Amino acid sequence: MADTKYIFVTGGVSSSLGKGIIAASLAKLLQARGYKTTIQKLDPYINVDPGTLNPYEHGECYVTDDGAETDLDLGHYERFLNVNTSQANNVTTGRIYQSVIEKERRGEFLGKTVQVVPHITNEIKERIQILGKSGEFDIVITEIGGTVGDIESLPYIEAVRQLLWELGDNNAIVIHLTLVPYLSAAGELKTKPTQHSVKTLMESGIKADILVCRTEHDLSDDLRDKLALFCNVKREAVIQSIDASTIYDVPNMMLEEGLDRVTLQKLALPNETEPELTNWNQFIQRHKNPKHEIHIGLVGKYVELQDSYKSILESFIHAGAENEVKVNVEYIHSEHITEKILKEKIAGLDGILVAPGFGERGIEGKIRTIQYVRENNIPFLGICLGMQMAVIEFSRNVLGLQNANSTEMDDNTPYPVIDLMEEQKDITHMGGTMRLGAWKCSLEENSIVYRVYGEKEISERHRHRYEFNNKFKEEIEAAGMKATGYNPDTGLVEVVELPEHPWFVGVQYHPEYKSTVANPHPLFVAFVKAALNHYKEKNSATLA
Repeated sequence: MADTKYIFVTGGVSSSLGKGIIAASLAKLLQARGYKTTIQKLDPYINVDPGTLNPYEHGECYVTDDGAETDLDLGHYERFLNVNTSQANNVTTGRIYQSVIEKERRGEFLGKTVQVVPHITNEIKERIQILGKSGEFDIVITEIGGTVGDIESLPYIEAVRQLLWELGDNNAIVIHLTLVPYLSAAGELKTKPTQHSVKTLMESGIKADILVCRTEHDLSDDLRDKLALFCNVKREAVIQSIDASTIYDVPNMMLEEGLDRVTLQKLALPNETEPELTNWNQFIQRHKNPKHEIHIGLVGKYVELQDSYKSILESFIHAGAENEVKVNVEYIHSEHITEKILKEKIAGLDGILVAPGFGERGIEGKIRTIQYVRENNIPFLGICLGMQMAVIEFSRNVLGLQNANSTEMDDNTPYPVIDLMEEQKDITHMGGTMRLGAWKCSLEENSIVYRVYGEKEISERHRHRYEFNNKFKEEIEAAGMKATGYNPDTGLVEVVELPEHPWFVGVQYHPEYKSTVANPHPLFVAFVKAALNHYKEKNSATLA
């Protein structure tokens, strides 16, 4: 018997069915039964990583502690499991081919013709098993990106076929996630797309062990029997995944359907103990039964696609549950900020978060928003570019440094209060060259952030090229904006805040990457609490 068991999650019929959520939910249930579990994502695109992709193309780029720029599904994995992922948890076709070509250039293939089979598939198999061979995990779940039948996914499917044979019975299984659409005109669910999807998978040499069916309506017993018969799976292995009000309901829904039980049976693993989900369910209880509702504005330039800010939105859910408050996020496009929007929309909000981003589009709207919340005592949190915009706004409107800016937006600004990091100045390539991953930060005592974290030394994840220019630090601090967090090794400013403001914090790092159900990020918890206090003060007469 292999030391580590493998579960492969494939998708059919349609993209965006939620393979990542199903994988994370199953992992949560297995973890809650005592199995050390991790998840990895295989992405079929040729980019080496999503770091150079526009958020409109692929949603947010998630960053791990070790500096990997990864698919946003890794955020789901961490939020559900409360376990850090790494470079090994996200593999792309670009990375696979890059590695194989480098090996060929070094002469490692001894003059052989390099081909998709076996060289590319061997590389994929090697990457899949890195986590399993580490000795840290009992079960590794591998999510195959894309949809079965896609040309891009074929090498991954072939690699999985080979691994299933190599690992042997009970050591690896395939879960196929598919869509059972509802035709309103006919008034019924249709199984034919799923049948064709399973057929396509079988043509590649892979038999699905478990079928997870995304559906808007309950699957009848007759329909489950039909799917089992036509798709060559056991009746108990036909799992319904109906639409949920929140992704955090899915583990309980999969528990009710028996996904974890069937999985363990097929892997020949003990399944006597029930999953321990007490803390998880307490979180859901708080999330679904808030005592108050608040409205927080998210100001960014990718607001049309919510996945662009996925980790921020989930962090608000975690922090809201911690404060027993429902956080309603209002999306505000930074390109469309006008005096009317400031006075009619932003004035009525309980807090403002200015989001991360790159480039000059929409920055003046962010600056105008920050000026408004600073002058009107509305709680503020700025992340990465949001923190930099806060420094620019303060420099312009309090210090009087006209045309102060970041050299990212204006190379010729007379007051470059935000400037390119020294080690970035000679870099010409875009991909994987920013300051990435976890870095230490020392916090000043008697500061907002010190009270938030309750400790002096913290570690947070970064993704940026530009920084607070320390040449202006003394002048900015003298005017009232304090640098209260800095990297102990480089002296780079990580946190700025306004002590005279009710709650005004800007951070160079990305706290949203570390918020989980089990450990809501303290900065989001404190920001939501400040927004709740602002709401209560505004409505004190009504609440009394």
